[in-house]
Amino acid sequence: MAYQQSFDVHSRGRGSTEITAEVARVVRAAGVASGLAHVFVQHTSCSVVLTENADPSVRRDLEMLAARWAPDGDPAYRHDSEGDDDMAAHARNILAGASVTIPVGQGELRLGTWQGIYLWEHRTMSHRRTLVVTVIG
Repeated sequence: MAYQQSFDVHSRGRGSTEITAEVARVVRAAGVASGLAHVFVQHTSCSVVLTENADPSVRRDLEMLAARWAPDGDPAYRHDSEGDDDMAAHARNILAGASVTIPVGQGELRLGTWQGIYLWEHRTMSHRRTLVVTVIG
């Protein structure tokens, strides 16, 4: 059995927004006892990540690391039609990824104690992002 549902997240600009509760709601609606939940973002300048959800300093540190990996406004970039953060956002998407897959058991996400699912916005301006959750069981 497969079940699929989309939802939108309005980011506040660069940073992370927890989406665990929304993904869990989709998983419950699927009615699957055991299987997999795949979460995919339909954009190339943000990511979906599974990371620490107890200490927000982890996500701040990840932002600092991303700035080192793909700095805004690097003069070597050719793709900058939407501003200094344009190419950096695409590079960060490649590094962090556009999807995660989480096991489902007893109709619930089988996340670890300190894990949460996040939309990680890589652009400096706010955006509406569409995510697709596919539950297979």
